[in-house]
This record gives sequence, C-alpha cells and structure tokens, in this order.
Amino acid sequence: MNGLKTTMLLAALTALFMALGLTIGGRSGMLIALLIAVGMNIFTYWNADKIVLRMHNAVEVDARSHPQFYGMVARLAQRAQLPMPRVYIVEDANPNAFATGRNPENAAVAATTGLLAMLSHEEIEGVMAHELAHVKNRDTLVMTMVATIAGAISMLANFGMIFRGDSRSAGIAGLLAVLVAPFAAMLVQMAISRSREFGADAVGAQIAGNTRGLASALAKIAGPAARIPNRTAQRNPAAAQLYIAPLSLGGLFSTHPPTEARIAALNELGQDMGERQPPAAPPIARTRRSALDPMRGD
Repeated sequence: MNGLKTTMLLAALTALFMALGLTIGGRSGMLIALLIAVGMNIFTYWNADKIVLRMHNAVEVDARSHPQFYGMVARLAQRAQLPMPRVYIVEDANPNAFATGRNPENAAVAATTGLLAMLSHEEIEGVMAHELAHVKNRDTLVMTMVATIAGAISMLANFGMIFRGDSRSAGIAGLLAVLVAPFAAMLVQMAISRSREFGADAVGAQIAGNTRGLASALAKIAGPAARIPNRTAQRNPAAAQLYIAPLSLGGLFSTHPPTEARIAALNELGQDMGERQPPAAPPIARTRRSALDPMRGD
C-alpha cells in the first residue's frame, strides 16, 4: 500500500514538474527543465551520501573503535540479508539517526551521540534496524529522487519569476503556477516521506525481531528530538526528512507521521507477530567520556 502511494505521489510530483516547465517556456521550456532535472538526479545519485555525511561531520567507526555498536549493525545487516553498510557517529545532542547511500552496496547508517547516550541496547537496535529497513526498501534512493525533483521545481519557479515577471502575456494562470508549484511540491515531498516511514518501521521491526525496541525508542526520543536544536537541519532544512524522529510538530508540513500513530502501528504489528514480553536487554555500557565513543565497552 505504501509502495503504491509513493508511486502515485512521485508521478504527481513529476507531472507537476513537467507542467510547470510547459507553463513557463512551452515545449522547449519543458525540455530544458527535464534536462536540468536529469542532470541534478545523476549528480545526486552518485554524491548524495558524501554530501549528507560531510554536512553532518559524521565520523566513521569500525569493529575496533566501537565494537558493540558496529557489531550490532553487522548482526542486523546479516539478519536483513544486506551488505555491511558503513557505520558513522555524529557529534550531536539531538537524539536521531539516519541512512544514506544510492543502493544497499553503497549504504551508510549513522546515529548521533545524543541518541546513543539516551537509549538502551534494545532501543538502539530497534532504531538501527529501522535505518537498515530504509536501505532494504531503497528509500534512500526514492527520497533522493523526490528531493531532487522538488528542488528542481523550486528552481524552475524562481527561473519563471525572473524571466516572466515583466511579461504581460504571462497571464494569471502562469503566475499562479509559478507561485503554487513549489508549495505543492513540498506537500507531495512531505507526504512521500511520511509514507516511507511507516514502511521502514514495519520492516525494521521484522529485522530486529520485535517491535518493543523501536516503539520504546520513538516514545523516548520524540520530545527531545523536536526540542533540542539540530544545527545541520537549521542550515539545511531538507535534511529533516533523513532522520528517524521528526524535528518539528506533526501535521501536513511534517516529514514524519505522528509518533503516536507510528507507535500504535508497531503495537498492532507486535500483536500480529505474537510477541511476548521478555526482559529487555541490558543497556550498552557507556563508560567512556568521549562523545564519539559512547558505546565502547572495554
């Protein structure tokens, strides 16, 4: 269902993009817009992971520097039948995590120091399983395409305002298209992002083997994630759709579904999975003071 919804919304976004190009410059304008979008998509496809990791100042870790965290991701990746992704930690008090990469073979997952310090072993496992679910579902590629097309629409609208703003032949319809298209594209982009989160929650719970960890993690980090400033998202608002927890209140303009709805869906899935309630796994030791070594237990 989420896949069909995403396909329909992506088709709507593409149609909006083509219609805007046609409105601004006729068939030639639509062709130019298409070429620009293709070029942007190609660049983003090959470089999105590098851009995302660089703007977060993410630090790559391995089995020697962070054995427990890295080992956890390795076990989850094996359970999900995925290649081992690169693993990163981001120095940030905002409790969050994200995945990036153009395909499972070139994927990376990251967690913030705030998240690692706040959650238990089982909760962190649920969060990282969710991020691997994004990789498995190829959400990182889908959302890269969506963000690129939405960005191209905004760029095209600005182009139209500059070159048609003084034209008397532009007409009210053309002006409205230029003004409304970026807003409509943003709404579609947010809707696609919300639909992909539900899918990643469900697949992530299956990878982790239970819904408890992720449901508990979402309940615990939702408030702090919205309250604690995220400097990267403040500088680059498009980064908000990357994270597991929303950075603002829910609604039409949210990149994520309401946390309560996600937890309710996980609880329902847990009943379908016939979950029992065994004792939670002990918290991962946090004996190191270094913020970049929050899960290293020696």
